[in-house]
Amino acid sequence: MILHGLFGSSDNWLTQAKILSAKYKVYTVDQRNHGLSPHDESFDYGSMVNDLVEFIDQHQLKNLIVLGHSMGGKAAMNLAVAHPDKLEKLIVVDIAPRKYDLEHYVIVDGLKAIPIDTLIARNDADHILSTYVPEPDVRQFLLKNLQRKAEGGFSWKINLPVIAQKLSNIGLDLQFPGTFAKPTLFVRGARSRYIRDEDRTHIKEVFPKSSLITMDTGHWVQAEKPVEFVDVVMRWLEV
Repeated sequence: MILHGLFGSSDNWLTQAKILSAKYKVYTVDQRNHGLSPHDESFDYGSMVNDLVEFIDQHQLKNLIVLGHSMGGKAAMNLAVAHPDKLEKLIVVDIAPRKYDLEHYVIVDGLKAIPIDTLIARNDADHILSTYVPEPDVRQFLLKNLQRKAEGGFSWKINLPVIAQKLSNIGLDLQFPGTFAKPTLFVRGARSRYIRDEDRTHIKEVFPKSSLITMDTGHWVQAEKPVEFVDVVMRWLEV
């Protein structure tokens, strides 16, 4: 089961899921307030964990491996600590079990600056967003959340008002006590600051059977090197 990060969706993982599906049955999940999942006023890790438990039970998933990136990795860690019986292995991509001071408020400001009710063209949204987010690839990723309405115009797939209001919840530390004493893999980007060397001690405390692999990427490990990332994951799973 693959969990995307903040402002993402299950569509971000189609390439990796296709490769993994040669050997595993893969579920790519849109988390609440993202993608095709329902919008809700609650947006925190406790709610996400409840969603995931409901999904796991509904689909009667056994021998489950959960893989999550960034916010999805934090949701996966919370799930593993709160319900260790629900999964057999955990893979966390470029996020640590600690509190973060998020840098996403400028992104929220940029998305809110887009006049969604009167927007005519996607290029107009990109032009407005460029004032806040200079990186073209990041803007392309963010604007995947724009969808055309049947009656014309655009709307957001994400629940932007709730995400903006409750963004600080996403930077919080793990919300459940305990440990996950099953095989766990942390993958970090060498050019990312999300998993620091000093985080490794605490990672081992919470995930005593964990290992860490560093790839030559930034924060978007799986997007920058999708084939190499899946190879790292597959090699670890087969040990």
